Amino acid sequence: MIRRLLVADRGEIARRVFATCRLVGIETVAVYSDADSDAPHVTEADYAVRLTGGTPSSTYLRGDLIIAAAKRAGANAIHPGNGVLSEDPEFAAEVAGAGMIWVGAPAKTLGTLHSKIEAKGIVAEAGVPVLPTLTDPEKVDDFPVLIKPDSGNGGAGMRVVRDPVTLAEAVASTRQETGGTVFCEPYLENVRHIEVPIMADVHGAVVPFGERECSVQRRYQKIIEETPSPAVDPALREQLCRAAIIAVRAIGYVGAGAVEFLLEEDGTFWFLELTPSLQVEHAVTECVSGYDLVRLQLLVAEGGSLPMPGPPPIRGHAIEVRICAEDPAYAWLPAAGTLHRFKVPDVAGSFRPLPQPGLRLDAGVVDGSVVGGEHDTMLAKLVAWAPTRQEAARMLASALTRTELHGVVANRDLLVRVLRHGAFRAGDVDTGFLDRHPEVFAPLLSSVDAVRISCLAAALAGAAARRSSAPVLRSLPSGWRNVPSGSQTAVYDGPAGPVEVGYRMNRHGELAGWWVRAIDPEELDLAGLGQAPTLDDHPPTVVVLADGSRVDLDVNGIRLSLKVHRVGDVSYVDSPEGSVALRELSRFPLPAPEATEGSLIAPLPGAVRRVLVVPGQRVRAGELLLTLEAMKLEHPVHAPSAGVVASLPVHPGAEVDTGELLAVLDPE
Repeated sequence: MIRRLLVADRGEIARRVFATCRLVGIETVAVYSDADSDAPHVTEADYAVRLTGGTPSSTYLRGDLIIAAAKRAGANAIHPGNGVLSEDPEFAAEVAGAGMIWVGAPAKTLGTLHSKIEAKGIVAEAGVPVLPTLTDPEKVDDFPVLIKPDSGNGGAGMRVVRDPVTLAEAVASTRQETGGTVFCEPYLENVRHIEVPIMADVHGAVVPFGERECSVQRRYQKIIEETPSPAVDPALREQLCRAAIIAVRAIGYVGAGAVEFLLEEDGTFWFLELTPSLQVEHAVTECVSGYDLVRLQLLVAEGGSLPMPGPPPIRGHAIEVRICAEDPAYAWLPAAGTLHRFKVPDVAGSFRPLPQPGLRLDAGVVDGSVVGGEHDTMLAKLVAWAPTRQEAARMLASALTRTELHGVVANRDLLVRVLRHGAFRAGDVDTGFLDRHPEVFAPLLSSVDAVRISCLAAALAGAAARRSSAPVLRSLPSGWRNVPSGSQTAVYDGPAGPVEVGYRMNRHGELAGWWVRAIDPEELDLAGLGQAPTLDDHPPTVVVLADGSRVDLDVNGIRLSLKVHRVGDVSYVDSPEGSVALRELSRFPLPAPEATEGSLIAPLPGAVRRVLVVPGQRVRAGELLLTLEAMKLEHPVHAPSAGVVASLPVHPGAEVDTGELLAVLDPE
C-alpha cells in the first residue's frame, strides 16, 4: 500500500496528484528547486525536499536526487508526474530497485516505448495501421515528409520537408538537436490529432475512455483539447478504441496513458505513438467520465483491479485550453516575469472531477508567482464542462475574456478567438487550423473605441488614486481649479505604440471632455504635454464612479465597468471586451544607453543551444545565426539583414538574460 508519495514534478500536475492523495489519505512529498521555494505545490505538500541547483537538468530531471529525496522524506512510492521522468525506463527501474512503488508504466515497457521505431513495429505486427517508417533519408522519394527523432517528446526536433533539396539539412539539424536516431514518415496535411486515453491494470484489463480531439496545436504541441471529438461518430469511436486496446496489449502496457492517432477526413486513421503518462488533458476525460484518473493510477500501482467492466459512458462535452506565458503574435515567444494577478471568474472546482457541469481550473501559479524561463510555458489549464459542445465553448470563451491575467504576456486572446471562431464552432479543426486562420492572432481588444475607453479609464483611475492619497485637500475633485484651465494629460505606451490621453473635470468632479490620440514615437515630447487637440473629439462620457481600481462609465447611455490594476507604472485595464496593459511614460525619462549598431539581443532569458556562425563570417538576410532554449522550446535568432558577424560573445550552453548581447552584425 502507498503510505507516503513523492511527486517527481512541479506546478499544476504536482498539485493535481496531491489533491487526490489528500482525498484517499496518502501523505505527500514535494521536491523543489531554489526558484520554486515558494511555489504552490511546495506549500500544499505535507513534506517538501529541496533539490540543490538552479536548472531543471540539475534538479527535477535528476533521478538520483529524486530517489534520495524520497528516502529522506520516508516516502514509499514515487509518482513521476507527466514530464520526462514519466517516460524514463532507467528512472522507473531505479525506483523499483530502491524498494519503492512506481506509479507509472513498467520499466521494460518504457524501454520499448523509448524508441518510436520499435513501438511502431510492434503495433504494426499486431494489425494496427501505422505510417511507413524510413530510417534512411536517401530512400525518401515522396514528399512532404516529417523528420522525427526516435526518442523524445513535445515536438522537439520535428521538421516538415517538402522537397529533396532541403532534406539532408533538415535531417542533420534534427540529429544535432536531439543527438539520436532520426527517421522519416509521410507528412499528412490537414489531419486530426486524436488520442484514446486508456487505463490498464496488472490483471490484463484495458479500459479506453472515449477519445480526445487535440488538433489545435502550435509547434506540434497541443493548446486546446476536447472530448468527445466533433468528427468521431460511435462507429469510428469503437474502431479507435479497439485499435488502442490492441496496441496497449501488444506492447504490454500497464497504467495510465494515451494511444495517439492521426485521423484523415475519410475516417482512415494511423497509429502515432503511445504516451506513457497521465497527460495534461486528462481533466476533460475526468469531466465526461466521472472517474478520478489519478485515483485509478494509484489503485493500479498498488496492484488493484480496475473497478469498471468497460468504457464508461460519455456525459456531455468538455473543452480544455492551456493558458501559456507566451506571445503568439511574436512566434510564440515565451514570456517571463511576475504574475501580479491571476483570477478566473466562476470556477466551480480545481484538481478533481466536478460533481456537475461548470468550470474547472488546474493552475500551477497564483498571484505573485514568478514565471521563469526554465520550465514549460503553461501557467494553467481551464476546462469547461457542459451538456453540449456549443455551451462548453461559449462558457470557456466568456471565462477567459473576464480573466484577470496581469504581469506576464499570455496566449489568452488567441484562445478566446479560436473558441469563438466559426470554423471551430462548426468542428472544422485539424493540425493546420492556426496556419489557415491567421485572424485568431489579433488582440481581443482590437476596436479603436474600446482601446480609447481603456486608456481613459487608466487615466481616471490614476487621478482618483492620487487624490485618495493626497496629503492635503483630498476631498477636492481631481484637477479642480478656481478658473477654467487646460486639460490634464497622461501618456501611455499601449499595444499600438504611445498614446496621449487628455481629460478635464468640471467643478462637480464630472468629466467635461476628453480625447485620446496616437503619438509618433519620433515626435514624442513628454516635457511639452498639454498642447492637445480640443476636448470635444469624443461623444460625452459620464464618470459614474472612479477610484483607484474601478471606473464606471456611461458612454452614450450605456454603462460599463472597467477594472484597473496598477503595478508600478503599468495599468492593467480589464473591460467586457478584453484586457490591455498600459505603461505610463514619464515626462522626464532618463536617457537610455545606446546599443551598438547591428546588435542582436536576447528577447528572453534562456540558454544558448546552437551557434551556427563564427566571427568574420558573411551571412544572408534571414540566415539562422543561433538558437536559444527557453521553457522547453527552441527559439531561432536570424540575421535581420545581410552582413558580417563582427562579434559573437556567446557560446553553446551559455545562460543569457533578457536584453543581453548575443551578436553584433555589421550590415553591408
